[in-house]
Amino acid sequence: MLTTSKIEEIRARIKTWKNKGESVAFVPTMGNLHAGHICLITEGTRRADHVVASIFVNPLQFGPQEDLDGYPRTLEADQQKLVEAGCELLFLPTPEIIYPHGLATQTYVEVPGLSDQLCGASRPGHFRGAATVVCKLFNIVQPDIALFGRKDYQQLQIIRTMVEDLSMPVEVMGVDTVREPSGLALSSRNGYLTAEERAKAPALKRTLDDLAERIQHGNTIADALAHANTALQQAGLRPDYVEIRHAHTLAPVTDTDKELVILAAAYLGKARLIDNLVFNR
Repeated sequence: MLTTSKIEEIRARIKTWKNKGESVAFVPTMGNLHAGHICLITEGTRRADHVVASIFVNPLQFGPQEDLDGYPRTLEADQQKLVEAGCELLFLPTPEIIYPHGLATQTYVEVPGLSDQLCGASRPGHFRGAATVVCKLFNIVQPDIALFGRKDYQQLQIIRTMVEDLSMPVEVMGVDTVREPSGLALSSRNGYLTAEERAKAPALKRTLDDLAERIQHGNTIADALAHANTALQQAGLRPDYVEIRHAHTLAPVTDTDKELVILAAAYLGKARLIDNLVFNR
């Protein structure tokens, strides 16, 4: 696997592949890779001739009180996992390469509406930072397909909308969330959980399952959401939000909507856990 921080090296290698008519899959990450990331790489090897990954802890999507400096960086272990999974090219840029003129004067990409709700309301500017860096990475790598985990459901919908609105020739594919046997969704931030907190964390997924079942059995959305928030608090989590939205647009639910998604975020110790569940009413 070639590892480089140079844009020209990335473009030269990909140009060689594309001149042969070969396809490229891309998996952008912030590193500290777990089995969920590796599933994206593995799926990429099935979908394309070559797989490219990036590791970049993007300062533009971290708020003033968030964990940019403390975000875990495990490059050597990450590289080994990528090699074993079949990744051929790793882009490892620095902030100076991605934002050569600094963050204050950086051109932004923003998806209005979708970016301002749910996690976007709790983390102002987060999705603007995510959309901007993904747009830049797409322009550098120029992949045929890009793979993202469905755990970050709102981000996935934002990237899909950006690609459609800006007429980018990239297929955006969502890959199912990988979970621990307990049901806890894999996340780099799970490393912040203590042993006691890790025992409590699966309550988030259990609450989503129960919420979907209540809706399917005729409970009102208001009553079901109230029960879910109480259940999370009783389990030792502090809910940020629990919402039910249209599965494709994330619009508020109407009486006629059948395809729904539950989106939730909750604090547990130092960690902010997110999860979602798509279901039919």
